[in-house]
Amino acid sequence: MKQPDAVVELVKPDSFISRLSPARWHTLPEVMYPLIGLILVCGVMSMTSRYFLSAENGMMILRQVSINLIMAIGMTFVILTGGIDLSVGSIMALVGTLISGLLVANVNPVLAIAAGFGAGLLAGLVNGALVSLFNMPSIIVTLATMGIARGLALIYSKGYPIDGLPNWFAWVGQGSIMGWDIPVLICVVMYLLAWVVLKFTPFGRYVYAIGGNETATRLSGVNVRRYKWAVYAVSGLTAALAGFILSSRLMSGQPSAGSGFELDAIAAVVMGGTAIAGGQGSIIGTALGAILLGVINSGLNMTGVSPYMQLVIRGAIILLAVVISRKRVRWA
Repeated sequence: MKQPDAVVELVKPDSFISRLSPARWHTLPEVMYPLIGLILVCGVMSMTSRYFLSAENGMMILRQVSINLIMAIGMTFVILTGGIDLSVGSIMALVGTLISGLLVANVNPVLAIAAGFGAGLLAGLVNGALVSLFNMPSIIVTLATMGIARGLALIYSKGYPIDGLPNWFAWVGQGSIMGWDIPVLICVVMYLLAWVVLKFTPFGRYVYAIGGNETATRLSGVNVRRYKWAVYAVSGLTAALAGFILSSRLMSGQPSAGSGFELDAIAAVVMGGTAIAGGQGSIIGTALGAILLGVINSGLNMTGVSPYMQLVIRGAIILLAVVISRKRVRWA
């Protein structure tokens, strides 16, 4: 018996219902997942507070997440290769205290800032050397260097904040240009640069290739160790920049600064759609993930949710993002 046309249309492979199948979800652009999540969360939060969608609140959210946005750039490079960097929060503290201490000691500002960034780069290079040259697990290496960097920051500052910074130093963390905060503008420039590197350069292609199949990439003639070393150096530099901006915003070098920031950076990358196993993701997704995390924090604060419950909600959302990421890779 011939089936009605409506039934035939319903079971066609390209019918509307078949397009809702999870097996087809992976065909969406990667950035669509965090973007859809961001739109949904903004919609829900706007119903709880009429001030949520205001321009002032939007700029405040960008200002609050600017540090995480910058750190998440380096974390994206590391995770794309299949690694992880737990030391970025401690590197932030070390760089912030070092720059602050040198400025208070009347060292030339250029030399003081260069020394801070040099310390961040050195920390990243040490991580990269231990991971790439000695084949040590990145989670163990960076867990160890996390403690080392935090300890050095405490030793240098003797456990106390370093105050008395010159007034001009506040401009980077607190200044603005045409109504846009300097940290937000720095984020825009950094993300454009990172997008170009990952999208259009051999370095970016090799980063993806290493995360996708390190053995095949090595057998194709690529110096995998060099590129893995480089991504940890990038992570150290972005952590140093974040520490520099945070010290400028606080006008002090805090040896306890950056505690837990590494988890926020990892969460931003994962929520942005980057596969935790590496090889798949985008820098634009990371930006959306960091902003989504900031929107959630802002919305929960506005609605008066307990800080303890906020930790539970954030943790659940991050777990959900990991599950979706793994399912998407499996369906692909």
